[in-house]
Amino acid sequence: MTHPTLPESFRALRAVKDDAGFRAEFRQLTPADLPAGDTVVRVSHSSLNYKDGLAVSGKPGVLRSYPMTPGIDLAGTVVSDETGAYRPGDAVVLTGWGIGERQDGGYAEYARVRSAWLVPLPDGTTPEWAMSVGTAGFTAMLAVMALEEHGVSPGSGEVLVTGAAGGVGSTAVALLAAAGHTVTASTGRREEEEYLRSLGASNIIGREELPALGRPLEKERWAGVVDSVGGDTLAGAIASTRQHGSVAACGLAGGSSLPTTVFPFILRGVNLLGIDSVNCPQERRQAAWTRLARDLPAGKLADVTQVRPLKDVPALAGEILAGRVRGRTVVDVSG
Repeated sequence: MTHPTLPESFRALRAVKDDAGFRAEFRQLTPADLPAGDTVVRVSHSSLNYKDGLAVSGKPGVLRSYPMTPGIDLAGTVVSDETGAYRPGDAVVLTGWGIGERQDGGYAEYARVRSAWLVPLPDGTTPEWAMSVGTAGFTAMLAVMALEEHGVSPGSGEVLVTGAAGGVGSTAVALLAAAGHTVTASTGRREEEEYLRSLGASNIIGREELPALGRPLEKERWAGVVDSVGGDTLAGAIASTRQHGSVAACGLAGGSSLPTTVFPFILRGVNLLGIDSVNCPQERRQAAWTRLARDLPAGKLADVTQVRPLKDVPALAGEILAGRVRGRTVVDVSG
């Protein structure tokens, strides 16, 4: 059933795979093309994440079926909600829950989703702000909250952020610095040192330093860690985390393996905290977004955010996979 305020057709970036191979192309869709759901959202903004880059470039492992509209984040206004939880015109944000992977996502002017997946946009914020935060910032906030809940407090020691120039990393640096932590940023892009210091990093280390820490237990250094890299980087971070410190793992830009031992956990009491931003419970989602609105207002994000039109996404996908996209990219879906 279509809603009377839905247009007869609207634009979407579709990932298509057929006998001719894979391609990402713009198509006009109708309301009948939208997936099942109880709520229709008019999408004004989305964002570009590493996952989106993979999906739009046709790399395996993200999209579960074709054709599919990528975009793992969206923000906009409610058109209709069969559950009555939201009224037409309510501003909402949606990250996770498999949109842009298992179900059509944010790279279209309209989306049909489940009301239970939505979070009201915090008072005083805009859809553009929400997408400058996006899944990356939301994930970083969950990681910071998890560290705090496990005793990592300002003054307790250095907090390490890996992949620091990326979306999750740069937001984590800003959030931790704003909370009063001494932040060490690890990056493979030394030209980004000034940028990372502007976010609040006190120290910068090279990407190669952590994988070089190959012993089961290294010299204790970190009170806490936010890691979006995985692999040897995460292993080195765990081995050098201090007694009863905590490591929040939230990404695998450097690989999904974890070549470590149990010694940091059983001899130092190190906590390895898994961060799940996709199926995060609703109450925790709302707490994270409320905190983000307080700690990362739009003014703080302006220097780390670029706004690009939807038509640029296919080209940007290659850029983010090549590691050439700094900070956050907001996608203006009407552009």
